[in-house]
Amino acid sequence: QLQLVESGGGLVQPGGSLRLSCAASGFTLNYAAIGWFRQAPGKEREGVSCITRGNNTIYGGSVKGRFTISRDNAKNTVYLQMNSLKPEDTAVYYCAVSRWDYVCSLNNQQGYAYWGQGTQVTVSS
Repeated sequence: QLQLVESGGGLVQPGGSLRLSCAASGFTLNYAAIGWFRQAPGKEREGVSCITRGNNTIYGGSVKGRFTISRDNAKNTVYLQMNSLKPEDTAVYYCAVSRWDYVCSLNNQQGYAYWGQGTQVTVSS
């Protein structure tokens, strides 16, 4: 049974950093495109970043230059390194497995078949 577990969230001051992890069981992330999404209170879930099976990456405009997505195949884990965090980055962050290995989209959430339970990131002084 496929399961995704996000971790690494927490409370951080503006300008700080966090690294989120998305670990999988029952599934090999190495062969999948993985996306990170977030949902802030009262807002719709939005795409943050994704990485294809070929390790091509895309980023949402609000995080480009600050966030970096990567994968560690040996650990079956995908990471989201978040630097220069801002209060508007506060949200629950989710990882998800794309239905297509080599296709990555931040706008088509229907294209993701499996989702984790989320990890809370709070950026506040």
